[in-house]
Amino acid sequence: MIGRLNHVAIAVPDLDAARAMYRDTLGARVSAPLDQPAHGVTVVFVELPNTKIELLHPLGAGSPIAGFLERNASGGIHHLCCEVEDILAARDRLQAAGARVLGDGEPKIGAHDKPVLFLHPKDFYGTLIELEQA
Repeated sequence: MIGRLNHVAIAVPDLDAARAMYRDTLGARVSAPLDQPAHGVTVVFVELPNTKIELLHPLGAGSPIAGFLERNASGGIHHLCCEVEDILAARDRLQAAGARVLGDGEPKIGAHDKPVLFLHPKDFYGTLIELEQA
């Protein structure tokens, strides 16, 4: 059911410093920051030959990333994103198997302008999983 790994998301306390580290130290191609108000984050994508790294920074006081950074002050891996062909069919199959979809269960538009859903980390061995329609 799941397809390729789309990205690994890392929450960072200082987005400018993280961008510079990946760009200047590792020599990666790094996007400009992109605010995602519906998700409460600002994102930057680090382009790799086979996938991406998504750097996440809080956007506003109610950001879920702010809470993550309170518990993990220096940042860390926040979630993995895998592609699916049909996000609604994937959601229905996962829910039928007992997996919990976060929020109201309806896809939202993510940073790539495609529908996304998040799966409860307790159902996936402590890992938050994002599904993105390919």
